[in-house]
Amino acid sequence: MRTLKATLVIVAATLVGAAPIRVKELVTLEGVRDNQLIGYGLVVGLRGTGDKRTTVFSAQTLANMLDRMGVQVNPTALLVYNTAAVMVTANLPPFAQPGARMDVTVGAIGDALNLQGGLLVLTPLRGADGQVYAVAQGSVVTGGFVAGRGGNTTSTNHPTAGRIMNGAIVERAAPSVLPVGSLRLQLRRADFTTAARLAEAVNRKFGSPLAKAENSALVSVHIPDQYKDRVVDLMAEVEGLTLDVDRIVRIVIQERTGTVVLGKEVRIRPVAILHGALSVEIQTHLEVSQPNPLSKGETAVTPQVGVAVKEEKAHAVTLKEGATVEDLVKALTAIGSTPRDIIAILQNLQSAGALDAEIEVL
Repeated sequence: MRTLKATLVIVAATLVGAAPIRVKELVTLEGVRDNQLIGYGLVVGLRGTGDKRTTVFSAQTLANMLDRMGVQVNPTALLVYNTAAVMVTANLPPFAQPGARMDVTVGAIGDALNLQGGLLVLTPLRGADGQVYAVAQGSVVTGGFVAGRGGNTTSTNHPTAGRIMNGAIVERAAPSVLPVGSLRLQLRRADFTTAARLAEAVNRKFGSPLAKAENSALVSVHIPDQYKDRVVDLMAEVEGLTLDVDRIVRIVIQERTGTVVLGKEVRIRPVAILHGALSVEIQTHLEVSQPNPLSKGETAVTPQVGVAVKEEKAHAVTLKEGATVEDLVKALTAIGSTPRDIIAILQNLQSAGALDAEIEVL
């Protein structure tokens, strides 16, 4: 008989009296963003944990590399366990200039067992347009390991993926340009109220109607004449503004871990909760019957199944007018609810119209 246990964690987030937030944390400037890069390369210097003969493309890549260095080798004759084929990815920051450095991530694509201690050889990194924007090379740090031999092995984290700190050098400037005519501010979390408040804050700062909320996720700011050649200064002043952010009342439920996150502003209407539990336990015992000595009988195994049903009395909880999320947490804890019970109760409260909040189950 198995017993399944779940741990309930309820977090009540307090947002009352929260300080205003800078515009810098709320928006991004349209056209100013990271660009993803990708490349294919080889990691060498492994301790026999590289690709095997079944991964043919790593041997072909190594043969091509040696051929460019003046060493001609038949790829089918290579049997190198210290080399692994990898994919290399990186994010090119906006306005990155040639010579700047950035981190890269390396992941094995063959049957290599471990990249620990490996060295990534010169690898070009290309953007979506096929152009080379950076080159990567350096020692791979995996953050995991594999120990043991044969069937007795143990591993920690993912030793087939790692990072190279400052392992890439930018060779081509990032395709980012400063806006002309107007700044288009994109809200990280779309909201009509926040967009309207942002436009109002900008207009109040500069004393003229420069900003306009286009929709819930976009606010355009006209560049005045005195800032035509100083767009960076204008954006710096806009980012330094603060405003109160409007949020949707939301309850987030992580069913796998039994975590429920509720905002303190969640209000509960007057409601009565009746909660009970029914448990059914089934146990099987095997009885063995042995025949008499020197008889022609056979041993028989007879299963004996027992069923036990237990129903607990229902628990009643009443929430009065003005009840908050803290009262809800105390009430659900008092009746001994399990994580699944609490998820069901919250959904039933919403269906009954007693809970004005959006429920999101992860």
